[in-house]
Amino acid sequence: MSRSHAPAAPAGNRTRKDRTREHRPDDEPEAPRTPQGPPRNASPRRGGPAERLVRWVRQGGITTILFGLPMVLCFAYFSWWPIVQSVRLSFEQTNLVGPATWVGLDNFRHVLEDPLLWTAVENTALFAVLALVIGFPLPLFLAVLIAELRRGGTLFRILAYLPVAIPPVVSVLLWKVFYDPDGGLFNQLLAQVGLGPYPWLQSTDTAMLSIVLEATWAGFGSTVIIYLAALGSVPTELYEAAEIDGAGIWRRVWHITLPSLRGVVLIMLLLQIIGTLQVFTEPFVMTDGGPEDSTVTILMLIYNYAFQNGDFGAATALSVMLALVLGALSAIYLRATRSWSN
Repeated sequence: MSRSHAPAAPAGNRTRKDRTREHRPDDEPEAPRTPQGPPRNASPRRGGPAERLVRWVRQGGITTILFGLPMVLCFAYFSWWPIVQSVRLSFEQTNLVGPATWVGLDNFRHVLEDPLLWTAVENTALFAVLALVIGFPLPLFLAVLIAELRRGGTLFRILAYLPVAIPPVVSVLLWKVFYDPDGGLFNQLLAQVGLGPYPWLQSTDTAMLSIVLEATWAGFGSTVIIYLAALGSVPTELYEAAEIDGAGIWRRVWHITLPSLRGVVLIMLLLQIIGTLQVFTEPFVMTDGGPEDSTVTILMLIYNYAFQNGDFGAATALSVMLALVLGALSAIYLRATRSWSN
């Protein structure tokens, strides 16, 4: 039997393709096939720019802009405009009273030629290294320890956060009394075991270490709370399975806790690096940069330029250089740890 006289297939045995071919008009062109798969119809026209603008207005686009514009303007005025003004001020010589004089790069040249700058850079780097070695692992260790406690976890959380509730200047003055070489608390305690007295803040060998210990005590509470909040998101099934397998606390910490906190630890490390490179309150109140400029930091040098010498141009120039260094350091750090945080 020829193909043109073949009987039609029963309705129940017809395929979707046959039914679609029957209902399609003869003059309707078949949709073009694409190299990736079956044919698809062209998408409807979205209209020109004028129609899209009208559609955006009807969907509340102007209302959204009017609602968010005040917040954007406030943020730009109080956050970005001072940065622009600081960059401009770094190229001028002014005491903020008389008219400013444009000096170009002379402020940067003056700062770089100051021999005290490199002393401040070395002291700031030393503070950052000591703070990272002493102060970075301590909050993580305390957070893991508190999380592993079966009882008294709330009490230890309160005790850990208590130093943060004390104003920073009060904490520094309190520790300055503790460091007193004559009747300070630390020397009295050491005298009970036959040690001391030690000139904590009066010696170039121990002044920076003493400041680091106070800064660690004053700031680790907030970091402990952040780590504890991150530990709350770790699935308990992992710890239960590890306990069933006979894993001890150290194996659970090493194989479960630390990998789960990897992203948080990397972010906290970056924040601590930035914070330690901007240390000011502790050395300013405790030692005022002494003894023999052994605790002068970069921010203290900025303070001296501005409020002791009245050279706001040099102070702003050093601030801009510090901001550029911190920005470059943060970009390099985030680039280097991108694969580790995933």
